Amino acid sequence: MRISGINIPDNKHLSFGLTAVYGIGLTRAKVILAELKIDGAAKPADMSPEQENAIREKVESFTIEGELKRQVSSDIKRLKDIGSYRGSRHQKRLPARGQRTKTNARTLKGVKKTMGSGRRKLEKT
Repeated sequence: MRISGINIPDNKHLSFGLTAVYGIGLTRAKVILAELKIDGAAKPADMSPEQENAIREKVESFTIEGELKRQVSSDIKRLKDIGSYRGSRHQKRLPARGQRTKTNARTLKGVKKTMGSGRRKLEKT
């Protein structure tokens, strides 16, 4: 089953398989399946063509994939352009939501080589 150019894994339950689409999380996937009265534990291989089309139409009614990625990047660009604090944090590749950076924040900052403990090793004479 394909939705917006993304293959939904055939070996996973539908509720988890729909999360392969960018913009569809587990909660939204469960809501979509509940509205369409489709069992979330069903596999995509067992779906009828009518059910596949119903899921495809419902999922594509949301902002997903390329459109959502464009929207997010334009929002970040706007923050940078107006010179907001959050925009400056994005420019510096630091956490933008108040997390600490003395420790952690390695995903954004990257792993850097740390300094030594400050003690010099004793040299043998």
